[in-house]
Amino acid sequence: MFGATLSRWTMSYFAAALIFLAIGEVMMVLGFGYPVSSIEAPETLALVHTIALGWLSLLMAGALLQFVPVLVGRPLSLPGLALPALVLLVVGITGLVLGFVSLAGAGSFSPLLLPFGATVTIAGFGLLVIVFATTLWQARPLPLPARFVAVGLGSLVATIALGGTYAFVLAGLSDTQAAIDLTLEGLSLHAALGLGGWLSFTTMGVSYRLLTMFMLSPDRERQSSRIVWALGAAALGIVACIVPMILSGSAGRVVLLLIAALAGVIAIGIYMADIVRIYRGRKRKLIELNSRAGIGAFAALTVATIFFLALAVSGQIERGVGPLVYLVTFGWLTGMGLAQLYKIVPFITWLECYGPLLGRMPTPRVQDLVVETRAAFWFRLFYLTVIVASAALCLDNASLFRVSSLGQLIAVNALLWEFVATRRLSNVPSNLRLSGGFARPHLFFPPFQSRRQP
Repeated sequence: MFGATLSRWTMSYFAAALIFLAIGEVMMVLGFGYPVSSIEAPETLALVHTIALGWLSLLMAGALLQFVPVLVGRPLSLPGLALPALVLLVVGITGLVLGFVSLAGAGSFSPLLLPFGATVTIAGFGLLVIVFATTLWQARPLPLPARFVAVGLGSLVATIALGGTYAFVLAGLSDTQAAIDLTLEGLSLHAALGLGGWLSFTTMGVSYRLLTMFMLSPDRERQSSRIVWALGAAALGIVACIVPMILSGSAGRVVLLLIAALAGVIAIGIYMADIVRIYRGRKRKLIELNSRAGIGAFAALTVATIFFLALAVSGQIERGVGPLVYLVTFGWLTGMGLAQLYKIVPFITWLECYGPLLGRMPTPRVQDLVVETRAAFWFRLFYLTVIVASAALCLDNASLFRVSSLGQLIAVNALLWEFVATRRLSNVPSNLRLSGGFARPHLFFPPFQSRRQP
């Protein structure tokens, strides 16, 4: 990352994402959505989009703004679109969630917020797709992690296109048979392309680069990693091809879904073997907290995959879809997101504050910006609550789920304050803090004058 320009708006994306995560956790504690309500209920859809779009998608977008240039070795194209995209996404996602709330009868909002929110959200993601796609196109041929991101962006485009269709149908603004068919039969495709493609597949690709960078592991493309990309891309491509089959009423969709699921499971298995190899091959013998906390996310992904296979073999997919999606969303994606934020936030903060001063005055290490022993407790609490909440969903125990969500809310907010303390340089020894005219970094928004790394 040295020699690259810091993304001005990455921290703003992270801040917005963490606020949506806290809101989603509060919704679960209050019993708004599944499991108190059914999976298909508007309350659940409001909760799902708060987490999937507000938390995970904004987190992913902010991370890509910083790390796509790292993956391809060139500056980000059209960086000025990042701010309007963020504004559109926050407004659009908020409108979308309130639209679902209106369908639930929980407020005096209009259902027209659904198509409004969907349209604005699509516009925001559209700007980001332009930024990332232009950067990737100009950097061809792409290294392997960047090819994961490219497939993830394609999945994002398909996901928001389907989501926009559903929003107009649910608001009563579209009554065409094609749109209704997609709404009735394509919801699982929407979820698979969003959680499996845009969020999970992109996370897998970026993790190859981040883990090797943070743990000083050998950074080279392996045949196994290329197989993961090929199988995953094929699985997502098959899922996307089912959309025109729904529109045309073609048969054979179940067989294609089975093939896609098998390819995806094999890809995850090979990916996990790659991750084990990265951990074992690290030069940094003392594993930092972000990498230790990431192990919990990888464990959740493994358990979710085994659980999916068990459900598929027993024919209980519909019954177990709630616990499965929760485990993927919170155990895998949220766990990985929080773990890597614990490294990315101090890393960016160090580059912003101390990078220009390196060699001119004593500077702290990146590790000096955090207190791992304190944060480790909150990560343990977070994963414990994920385990308990997953068990509660399997047992259909809504009360236990809400209690575990309260513990998770506490852990998430404690980690949020850890991030704030990092940005405030509160953990840095007093003799190494910025002084002599140097100011602390801005908490959420960038300074008017951007800084460059040395």
